[in-house]
Amino acid sequence: VQLQASGGGLVQAGESLRLSCKATGITLDVFAVAWFRQAPGKEREGVSCISSSGGDTWYADSVKGRFTISRDNANNTVWLQMNNLKPEDTAVYYCAKKEGRGSRYETAYDYWGQGTLVTVSS
Repeated sequence: VQLQASGGGLVQAGESLRLSCKATGITLDVFAVAWFRQAPGKEREGVSCISSSGGDTWYADSVKGRFTISRDNANNTVWLQMNNLKPEDTAVYYCAKKEGRGSRYETAYDYWGQGTLVTVSS
C-alpha cells in the first residue's frame, strides 16, 4: 500500500499549484482522503478532506475559497487545487486515508503518504 503525494514546489504568492495523491496497492474509492500540512515549527493541521464518493468535502477556514479537493476514483487519485497561494501556506503537505466518513483530525487516519513540500514566496 502506498500513497504518493506530489506536485509541490516553489511559487510566488498569488500563484497556483495542484497536488496529487496517487494510491497504489489499494482501491481508493472505499476510503475518505484528507490533506494535512505541517509548517516549520508548527503542528500538523487538517487542510481538507473528501468522502469516498466525493460528495462531501471539508476545508479549513484558512483555505476555504482558495483550495479545492477532488478525486478520480477510476484513477485512484485525489487532488488538491491550491489557488491564490499565500506565504502562510508554506508547509509539507501530506495525504492520508481512512475508512468511513472523512475527518479533520489526523488521529482518525490510518495510512499516510510521504509528503510534498510547498513553498510560497512573498
